[in-house]
Amino acid sequence: MTSSLPTLAVSKRAAARIREGHRWVYRSDLAKTVEPPTAALVLVTDERGKPLGSALSSSSSQIALRMVSPSLLAGDEELLALLRSRIRQAFEYRKLTVFSDTANGYRLIFSEADGLPGVIADRYNDVIALQFLTQAADRADIRQMVIEELQAVAASFESARSLTMVERVDLRIRQLENLPAAENKIVAGEKPATIYSLNRLKFHYDALTGQKTGAFLDQRENYAATETYARGHALDVFCYEGGFALHLARRCETVTGVDSSRPALEAAEKNARLNKKQFLSPEIEWIEANAFDLLKDYAATKKLYDTIVLDPPAFAKTKRNLDTAMRGYKELNLRALKMLRPGGILITCSCSFHVSEADFSEMLISAAADAHRQLTMVEKRSQAKDHPILLGMPETAHLKFFILRVGQ
Repeated sequence: MTSSLPTLAVSKRAAARIREGHRWVYRSDLAKTVEPPTAALVLVTDERGKPLGSALSSSSSQIALRMVSPSLLAGDEELLALLRSRIRQAFEYRKLTVFSDTANGYRLIFSEADGLPGVIADRYNDVIALQFLTQAADRADIRQMVIEELQAVAASFESARSLTMVERVDLRIRQLENLPAAENKIVAGEKPATIYSLNRLKFHYDALTGQKTGAFLDQRENYAATETYARGHALDVFCYEGGFALHLARRCETVTGVDSSRPALEAAEKNARLNKKQFLSPEIEWIEANAFDLLKDYAATKKLYDTIVLDPPAFAKTKRNLDTAMRGYKELNLRALKMLRPGGILITCSCSFHVSEADFSEMLISAAADAHRQLTMVEKRSQAKDHPILLGMPETAHLKFFILRVGQ
């Protein structure tokens, strides 16, 4: 293999993962004498020198290499052409999976799952929120290509004339990648605030504020599924800006949304006002409170509901947090089970990758046993289709989502 590009050999374990479709190589799986270069295109081989493909490197992250192609790319020009084609492919996939839905809010690019390591792009009507999460993705040539190509594919949007693109910055990730500090900023257009639609509901969005790229689009299809089964008096715990609560309000007699963030609740109330004509519930009650404390109080006073949604943040950021996370999940679900009437619906989920579906199921079985309740699985779901899952890379499947019916 003759090339001017750096060549890095990986362990037998890493080579096996790559051949099975995994896209990451950890620093511990590199040859001991080799340090990965900064933000470079590199060629990857196994320990015997057999080619495995091309990758983008990081000199700082524990994820040292992110595979970008099973082929041996000649250089940066070929890399940029490949990534450009991947953006087009990602757009075509969304045309198949999202465009027929009543939504103009969805994920356009999902990093490795779309063959674009370190790049996230979400559409909110006439605003596209971008994240560049690795040394390589943050390269000037790759950033500029992504922005230009997204502007090109977005020309087919009905709102294309007023399109704005905003870069959202994750400071923790930039520190891990040894990248300079930065701030959220507009990279194209002028208007970072808009109103977008999910399942015929409208939501405010400001690309310069909020969590992640601004909303939890991975729950889009689960919002609709929740509305199908919800009924009676409903409680939405960790409601954030009202995604579940607003869907519940079209079906339920009363809805209460709980979150510890006052700004999130203020945004949720604004979203509720946008959609009030659609609601069966006369008015959503918004409560600022710690979810664990509130559920403890409600369970102690025997407050009852027909539908409860539990959508907590990721409790297990790392494997080290797994035991603590599972205790937290069990406490939440145990208290919710005690508050549901017979025949009630529990919607419960985990967005922690380190919590497996088996772990989550076992936790629910244990919580149900402690609560002396019988659970029936109504639906087992995952993230929306605009967040594709690579079969060879379990890290791309982060969301576990269960809809359960509670017996006696």
